[in-house]
Amino acid sequence: MTYTPILPTSTPLSIAVLMGGTSSERSVSLSSGKAVMAALKEAGHHVHAIDAGPDITATIQALKACKPDAVFNALHGPGGEDGAIQGVLEWLGLPYTHSGVLASAIAMNKASTRMALQAAGLPVAEGCLTTPDELKKQAPLPAPYVLKPVAEGSSVGVHIIHKDDAERRTSIADSWTFGPQILAERFIPGRELTVAVLGDDALAVTEILPQESGGFYDFAAKYQANGSRHIIPAPLPAHITEQALALARKAHQALGCKGASRTDYRYNSDSDELVILEVNTQPGMTATSLLPEQAAARGVSYPLLCHWLVMDALGQAHPLSLHPVPLPDNR
Repeated sequence: MTYTPILPTSTPLSIAVLMGGTSSERSVSLSSGKAVMAALKEAGHHVHAIDAGPDITATIQALKACKPDAVFNALHGPGGEDGAIQGVLEWLGLPYTHSGVLASAIAMNKASTRMALQAAGLPVAEGCLTTPDELKKQAPLPAPYVLKPVAEGSSVGVHIIHKDDAERRTSIADSWTFGPQILAERFIPGRELTVAVLGDDALAVTEILPQESGGFYDFAAKYQANGSRHIIPAPLPAHITEQALALARKAHQALGCKGASRTDYRYNSDSDELVILEVNTQPGMTATSLLPEQAAARGVSYPLLCHWLVMDALGQAHPLSLHPVPLPDNR
């Protein structure tokens, strides 16, 4: 297929960048938003920062005041990537980046995501829903297993139970603040992988190595300086690289995602098992984020990535001129 390179528009656009929000990922969203603003300015656009706080009326008034051609949604977590702000933007008639109301709502709810992926024949870990009260009474799955909030991002509230312990289950249940349900999934040992999708293209496979020995890719590993190391392309068997790229495209399509998404995996090399953990419809856009890294590996600069997402929101994006997928060192 022949790709036409995208250049910044000759007519600068007025773009509102939504950032901040009220979720546990507010600080990350502010970092994403500031980076996006700088990139869009570099691409030649007029940019307006809007901190979406708890007063939705104030956010709506700010959007109406700046009259943007498009909105770049740099929000993360509940309220920003669960369909809520998307519904507001639809009501205002404003084009916006990333996925729409339904895809955002499904992907933000891990239980709904599991159902959609399973219906599409995609691999997810065995799991079930439980409640804090039920968790106190009995283990939801044989150990090892993972407990996670149904609708949080950035690994907030995740607990890995390597050996079942009634006292620890009670402690987690008593301190649970993430809603009435808890998602329990079989723990998949092995390597942490992720693939970003941009438009119709799966970009590359990245392996994520938390710097803390024996750690996992939690909030600190994702966002603290030197919290993790990213290897791109991931050194994997060729068939696993191909499978990860293909599954990310299928997950993006199964959930009805738009613009960009990122699918996270665990890969157990002993059993050659690749399992989808979740699909992110609002991938991080900070300096250490995975989507910009993978885009850069395919020859797409950060300003061009942000510009393309805006043009995609407007329905005016041309296919990107992508370098070939980096070849991994098979091991």
